[in-house]
Formats: sequence, structure tokens, C-alpha cells
Amino acid sequence: MGQKVHPGGMRVGVIHDWKSNWWTGKKEFPQYLIEDIKIREHINRKLSHAGLSDILIRKDKQRITVDIYTARPGIVIGKSGVEVDALRKELHAITNKNVHININEIKRPELDAKLVAQSIAEQLQNRVSFRRAMKRSLASAMRSGAQGIKIKCGGRLGGAEMSRSETYSEGRVPLHTIRADIDYGFVEAKTTFGRIGVKVWINKGEIMPEGYGGQAEGTRLGDQDQARRRGGALEGLGASRESGRGRGADREGLGPVKRRRGEGGGRGPGRGRAGGRPRSSERPRGRGAQEPARGEDARGQGTVERPRTDEAGASAAGREQPPIEPPVETTPAPVADAPDTTTPKQQTEDPTKLEASGKPEAENKPKPRARKKKET
Repeated sequence: MGQKVHPGGMRVGVIHDWKSNWWTGKKEFPQYLIEDIKIREHINRKLSHAGLSDILIRKDKQRITVDIYTARPGIVIGKSGVEVDALRKELHAITNKNVHININEIKRPELDAKLVAQSIAEQLQNRVSFRRAMKRSLASAMRSGAQGIKIKCGGRLGGAEMSRSETYSEGRVPLHTIRADIDYGFVEAKTTFGRIGVKVWINKGEIMPEGYGGQAEGTRLGDQDQARRRGGALEGLGASRESGRGRGADREGLGPVKRRRGEGGGRGPGRGRAGGRPRSSERPRGRGAQEPARGEDARGQGTVERPRTDEAGASAAGREQPPIEPPVETTPAPVADAPDTTTPKQQTEDPTKLEASGKPEAENKPKPRARKKKET
């Protein structure tokens, strides 16, 4: 069977902190744990429509501090703080301690795994196609700057009789890399034909330990890897490896490398063509220079001087080119005064066709006799 670990719990103590921070003895531990469970259940039940992402709890002897991370702080606070005061009184009745509530807004909900899963679950409940909802969330997360995202939906997708699971991913999501900041969220969509589980993994980059000097401050290693793949400036061990391949941004003491158009990275002159033939710009010119037997010059296109349209144009040998005048189209003279050479057509009557006209003259004329064939 699969041995799957929660990505957040796997990174606790390395790059992530605990969701609840308190310490107590063995006798009070069960009571503190049940308090945490009741607080989270009550907040999730009351503010399920407010886009909750995370709830952090810190406890002292007589004080509980609750940090609520939400995408809709206005709904949680309410008009002039009425909703927060009501929530504080309810938590005080549950724990019998002073409760302090901090509300934090999530600026980019597209990069929060729990909120992305909630959005997909809501769309599935509204009978939206699961493929459309998943692909839309993929595109929005990558557009917002995520290093990678993976979404998995399982259940009776599309109302099918047999349940199945569908997975879509984009970018890189290294679950076994401990320093990778991977956010995980799971939500169940309650549809008319059953429950559909939605799991989301989002890679937000890599968090390096303090004092690590292999990269610039403020950039994560994921950004550096992406810059290396795109051919940008490098730092650390990657720079020494790439410089040996001819892809370094600067040569030592020679300044920046100028790449020619159509020339790939790291290829010297003459390497890109078969047989090591030099380019046309690198061939020697002069009387003693040998022209190639084939190619563009052999076809007559490279040696022909093309005319210049400007007056100050000069050929390759330095001769001035004559100005080229565009041809002017001339229209023929009007033919209105030409003589009329057409002859009128005269109509003649056929006497054999006058019978159908009904004239008496045609009836008095004898009809032509038919000739009999001689019998042989």
C-alpha cells in the first residue's frame, strides 16, 4: 500500500512551524488538545463561507491567541467588528479563558492550496465540469508565480457510476525535497451523487537555511534554476559548470559575448554547418579567393549586384549606380471620333415559312412535290 505523508507535517521543524504552540504537563495535555479541536471546529463551521485558509493557536495559562488567515476579511470582521466580537464571546464560553483574535488577509488566494481546493469543490457542487475547473486553477496558479501545482480529484466524476481519480499537474512539485515550500490542501465536495475529494499541492519555491551564500538574497533556488534553464546569469556551482560549456554570460577579461542571429549557444564559427564550412561572411574575398562550387553563390545570387533605389547608392566595387526612374503608364487616346464601320443587317423573308403566318398569298402558291426514288 502507498505510504503517503502530509507535506506540511513532513516539513515541521525544518521550514514550517507547528499550527498550535503551547506546552503543558501530562495531566493537562488531553484537555488542551480537546480545546484546540473544539476551537478549530467551531471557527470552520461558523466561517465556512469566508474563505478560511489556516488557523494558528497560541496558548498561555490564562490567554488564547487565535490567528485566522482568510481571503475575505470583511466577512469575518463584519460591520464595525460585530462578527469578531460575537466569535470572541463564543470561544470564551468554550474555553473559559481570555481569547484574542487576529485576522490576516491572504493577498494572493491563487497560491493557497486550501483556497484553491475550496474553489474547485464549490464549482463541482455547482455542476461545473471537473476538467474545466482543474485546468482553470492550474493556469491561474502558474500565472501568479507558482513553481508548480498538482491537483487530484477522486470520486464519481461527472456523475459516473464507477468512481475514479483524475490528476493534472504543471511545473515541478518535488514532494521529497524538504526545503521545498509545498502547500497542501484537501476539501470534499458534497454533490448529489456522492462526495468528491479534491487535493491540491502547490510549490512556492525553496527556502534555504540562514547563511547560505550560494544565491542572491531575496530569490529562492527555484527562481535560480529557472534562470539557469532560460540562459540567464548564474551563481554558485552552476556557474562553473555552465561556463565550461561556453554558455557563460561573460568571458574572463573579454567582455560580453555577442551572439549572432541564428547561432546557437556555445557553437564556434563553422561548427553549426556540415563539414565545418565557414559562413558566407567569413569567406575570404579577392581575386585569389576560391568560390565554392555549390551554394547560393554558385546559383548566381551572391555575385549579382542588385540595383539600389537611392541616388547615392554605390556597388560593391565602388561604382555609382544610375538612378532608376519608375515606369509611367500611358493611357491610349480616346476613340470617340472613330468612323462607324458596322453594316446594318437586312432581314429577308423565307417563302416556305409563310404558311404558318396565315396570309392568303402563301396558300395559293403550289407546294413543292417530293421526288420519288427510282426502284432498282
